[in-house]
Amino acid sequence: MKRTHLPLNALRVYDAAARHLSFTRAADELAVTPAAVGQQIRALEDHLGVVLFRRTSKGLELTPEGCAGLDALREGFLKFEESVQSMQAGQASDRYTIAVPREFYAQWLAPRLASFQSANPTAQFHLVADENADFTEANLDVAIRLVDGPGELEGIELAPAQKVVVAAKGAPDVWIEWPGVGLPEGERATIKAGNPGQALSSAVAGMGRAILPYLLVKESVDAGKLDILEGPDPGRRAYWLVAPLPQWRQKKVKTLVAHLSE
Repeated sequence: MKRTHLPLNALRVYDAAARHLSFTRAADELAVTPAAVGQQIRALEDHLGVVLFRRTSKGLELTPEGCAGLDALREGFLKFEESVQSMQAGQASDRYTIAVPREFYAQWLAPRLASFQSANPTAQFHLVADENADFTEANLDVAIRLVDGPGELEGIELAPAQKVVVAAKGAPDVWIEWPGVGLPEGERATIKAGNPGQALSSAVAGMGRAILPYLLVKESVDAGKLDILEGPDPGRRAYWLVAPLPQWRQKKVKTLVAHLSE
C-alpha cells in the first residue's frame, strides 16, 4: 500500500501552536518567527483542505477539525521519538548528554557524576551549558533546570524548593541581584548578576549578600565560604532533572536518575 506523504515539519508546528494557542509562543518554542509558524499552518490547512485555527476576541482557538487529530498526532510523535531512541540505544548505552547550568554542575552535579562513573567505568558524559537547549537538536538525554515544575516533561525534583540569604564573612551590607529573584521591599541591588552562578561567585568573593537556591549554595556553606543569614525558607523554583518521555523510559537514563535522586 502506498503511504500518504506526511508534512512532518508542518505537523510539528501545528502541535506546538495547538498546545500554546499562540503562534508567537509556538515560534519561541521552535526558534522560528511567528510569520514562519503562520506560513506552515496555512500550508498544512491547504494540504488537508480544512481550517485548523480561528481567531476570536479571546485569542486563537482550535476548530473541531483542528481538535480531531491532536491525540493521535501526539502519540505518533512519541512513537517517532521512541523509535529513534531505540535505534540509538545500542551504540549509546553508556554515553550521556546532559544540559546543566555551569554553576550547578560545579557545585552539585560534578561530584555525583564522579561517583556514578566510579560505579559505571564505561560511562561517558557530554555536557551542554545551556540547560534550556532543545532536546532534539542537542540530542539530550536529560537536563537540569531551575524551574517551578517539569511542565510537559517527565522529571524529579532534586531537592525541595528552598531559598537562603547568604554572604561571606565581612561582606558589605549590599545586595546582589539576578533575574528571577526579588529583593526585600525597599532594597536595591548594588550588583546585578546575569544568572545564579554569577550571583554565587559574587557572594563567595565577598561582594555582598544574595538570595539563592539552598541546593546551589550548600557546598559553599559547608565549606565555610558562605554564611546563611536567613533561611532556608520555601522558594518558588527548584532544580529539576527532566527529560521527554522517550528518554525518561530508557534504561540508562533510569539508572542515572536513580543515582542522582538517592
